[in-house]
Amino acid sequence: MEEYFRVGVITTTHGLNGEVKVYPTTEDPHRFEELETCYLAEKTGYRPLTIRSCRYFKNLVILGFEEVQRIEDAQLLKQKELYVDREHAIPLEEGEYYLADVLGSTVVDEEGKKLGTLEDYLETAAQIVYKIRTEAGKEVLIPAVDEFIREVNVEEKRMVIHVIPGMF
Repeated sequence: MEEYFRVGVITTTHGLNGEVKVYPTTEDPHRFEELETCYLAEKTGYRPLTIRSCRYFKNLVILGFEEVQRIEDAQLLKQKELYVDREHAIPLEEGEYYLADVLGSTVVDEEGKKLGTLEDYLETAAQIVYKIRTEAGKEVLIPAVDEFIREVNVEEKRMVIHVIPGMF
């Protein structure tokens, strides 16, 4: 299971004191107010950053970090992703799962026939769309709605979908 979950992407700097503008990728952008630490994804792993300030501007979150005090340092963070650890992720309700935990799942139809692997997901304005890679290498997009997604087993990394004519 994934240990870190993406909560935002740093878009640009804000001001001269090392603050950054973050495009939130979390369900609740106001959760940054409650976080003390988030993690910057780097090639070598996840680097903790201590949040010193948080405010909002339009659809963005403006964050200041203890470790970043100057605009020159903040410029190095542009386009980097911010994460939280599993312990500080939004709690799940019954029947819910983290999208990161289902990536790599085997996708089968209702008869158990393997269709492919859940490779990625897209967040559209209307809904989440799963990106499935078939055995033949074809990409198939499936809306993450009850009409198509019949069962998700996070522990077994298995997803059962309802297939309609022309889908594959």
